[in-house]
Amino acid sequence: MKIYWFKAQAPRRVVALAKHLGIEAKFVWLDVAKGGLQAPDYKTLNPNMKAPTLVDGELVLWESSAIMAHLCIKAGSEMWPASKPAEQVELLRWLSWNEGHWSPVVGQFYFEYVIKPKFKMGPPNLDKLEAKRPELEKFAGVLNTHLAGRHHIAFDRLTIADFSLASMACHWREADMRLEQFSNIVAWLDSLDKLPAWAEPWPADA
Repeated sequence: MKIYWFKAQAPRRVVALAKHLGIEAKFVWLDVAKGGLQAPDYKTLNPNMKAPTLVDGELVLWESSAIMAHLCIKAGSEMWPASKPAEQVELLRWLSWNEGHWSPVVGQFYFEYVIKPKFKMGPPNLDKLEAKRPELEKFAGVLNTHLAGRHHIAFDRLTIADFSLASMACHWREADMRLEQFSNIVAWLDSLDKLPAWAEPWPADA
């Protein structure tokens, strides 16, 4: 099994999960600055020219949620409940909410404060972020309310939904997301940092 990655939010979900589950894989680092995503051999695997990508025998998968589900099935992990359709529906609700609502707005702050400095793309666009802040607070309110009395996104146990929703929000402090008022979100994110695989997800040979 090969997992193609670079240091960004979607690959983090996958490499952290693989590490957490003890999956044996070859982690192939993509040198984005030198065109690794656009290389012809990689484009053949992932026509979106994004990461992560998983190759498991004849199977080639892109999109982090699908890859994480596959890893859980391989490991027999209930982080993706392969034998429980009703639980799959609940996880799909939150994975869809993440892609449709949470990630698009949180990702703006992540991009401006984390990605742009990493690739020397200039200072954060503060006007753009202030325009996005009401939307961020709206969806943070939804998540904060949901997490009241809960330690995880679903079923009171760790699932791939936790890794998906946390992947960009975990940078909330350095990305000026101002989530202090959403105490349930902060407590949830801080609790995930106690997982060794989440706190230190990246392969050693990065």
